[in-house]
Formats: sequence, C-alpha cells, structure tokens
Amino acid sequence: MFKLTVVTPEQPFYEEDVRSIVLPGSVGYLGVLTDHAPLITALVPGELKVVEAEGEKEHLFAITGGFFEVAHNHATVLADAIEDQDRIDLQRAEQAYERARARLAEHDGGLDAVRAELAVWRAKNRLQVARKYHDE
Repeated sequence: MFKLTVVTPEQPFYEEDVRSIVLPGSVGYLGVLTDHAPLITALVPGELKVVEAEGEKEHLFAITGGFFEVAHNHATVLADAIEDQDRIDLQRAEQAYERARARLAEHDGGLDAVRAELAVWRAKNRLQVARKYHDE
C-alpha cells in the first residue's frame, strides 16, 4: 500500500491509500506498486487506473497529461486536467471528438496542426474512458 495524491492547477483532486496504479507515461504505460523505485516522468493523455488499498475498488480516470513522481511509497500526479470515468458525459465527449476531428480535417493555413492533433488525442481519450464506464 502507498499514498497517491492527484492535483490539478485548480485544486486537489484525489488522495487515497492505494494498492496499485497504471498511468500513461511519456514512453508508454507504467505500473506502480508498493516500494517502487523513485521515478519522475511526463504524462500524456490516457487512462489513469487506480486500485484502492481497501477492498480492491478500481477507479478509472481520463488524464490529459502532466507529470508523475513516486518515491518512498508516495506517488504524486500533477495533472493538467483529469476526470473521473463516471462523470464524463458520453454524448458531449462524442461531440467534442467529432469537432476536434473536423477541425483537423479542415487543415487550413491558419491551423496549428500540432495543437489540433493533441485536441483529437485528448478528446478520443475522454471518449474511450467514458465508453468503458457506459459499457459496464
């Protein structure tokens, strides 16, 4: 068991004792258990999966990126933005994804293509996480 703290620029988001976490590091997904070696990495849009220490309750979050640090059985996620799976509105997530894809497809001269691709990536991630909740 170790302590997980998730914070956003606006506020603390989550703090619990957990059994494990899986999160989207900059070079791929990584899993963290008790007594993990010290590590700092950038995060990319993806799923943050948390298994709580008590009862093995599992939580799934959509994260847009940020940074992760673990040392001495304390893990910290500094998230750009994060949403609990069950709070994502599936219809709004689908609409956001379609808007982002359409914007990228237009690709006029004034479009920042990298920013547009990131918007598609983030929207697709939210949609995938939301669908997992609604398919349960």
